[in-house]
Amino acid sequence: MSDASFPDKLVDKFGRHIDYIRLSVTDRCDFRCVYCMTEDMTFLPRKQILSLEELYQVARAFTELGVKKIRLTGGEPMVRTDVMSLIEKLGALPGLKELLLTTNGAQLDKYAAPLKAAGVNRINISIDSLDAERFKRISRVGKLEKVLAGINAAISQGFERIRLNSVVMRGYNQDEVLALSDYAIARGIDIAFIEEMPLGEASDHAREETTCSNDWVREQIEQKYQLVNSASRTAGPSRYMQLVDHQSRIGFISPVTHNFCEDCNRVRVTVEGRLLLCLGNEHSVDLRAILRDESKTHDDLKRALIASMDIKPERHFFYDKDHAQPVRLMNMTGG
Repeated sequence: MSDASFPDKLVDKFGRHIDYIRLSVTDRCDFRCVYCMTEDMTFLPRKQILSLEELYQVARAFTELGVKKIRLTGGEPMVRTDVMSLIEKLGALPGLKELLLTTNGAQLDKYAAPLKAAGVNRINISIDSLDAERFKRISRVGKLEKVLAGINAAISQGFERIRLNSVVMRGYNQDEVLALSDYAIARGIDIAFIEEMPLGEASDHAREETTCSNDWVREQIEQKYQLVNSASRTAGPSRYMQLVDHQSRIGFISPVTHNFCEDCNRVRVTVEGRLLLCLGNEHSVDLRAILRDESKTHDDLKRALIASMDIKPERHFFYDKDHAQPVRLMNMTGG
């Protein structure tokens, strides 16, 4: 029997209400994007990653503690074997209001319809170039035509929202800001521009030399489009601008130049069961140890989630040399 004394929401010591988790279902991906992975990646052995049932137990514990939004991430979520069975179970969780997915889009031509049927509300699709050769350079192995077909498949299913995610990097794609914006606007979908995050050491470039500020990105867009402040808020850190005379919104995720920690409402769970309390810090709790300890119960898992709120830090310090920087890559962090 569950302990009736559990709170109905998770609140950290700074008074922030945590109602959103990013749940990584795999560290593997069919791409090798330069800002996310090294070219020669070593992935986790199967015994170290959470089973689909363990992932479900984590999600259930969070929703029982007031979490309303779950975003599935990776790696690439859709490469996980039998991942649809997990997504279908998550879509039926009591109290869950939004089931979201971040994907590279390469398999959406096959999965868009089943995802919609399983209860996925919104999809974010990563695309960093509209030029096939450049796309392959950034993703190392990806095929642009597969992603474009996936975007079209998602649009045809009528998800509540579809958003493109683009990481803008000097020397790679900084001249495509307007082209990517045009592409999204023509299809009536949103696009968010993301500053490259200093997670781990990139093997192809020095991040300090490639990072583009979103202030600069916005200047490029405003050469053609009129942007106005939007009251729209999402589950995550995007700050949206509405395009005058267009349905699309332009989002900016600016972890380097515009710290958005004051209203952080989220935590991450890596596929190896590590609860990360902050993207830019190493404060964490080992949930896998609880899940695999036969003496522990579901209530013990929930107690660990409640206790974790006391170690959620106030903010991150990207590029601040006075603070330790994360060494884990993005695929290990969870998209």
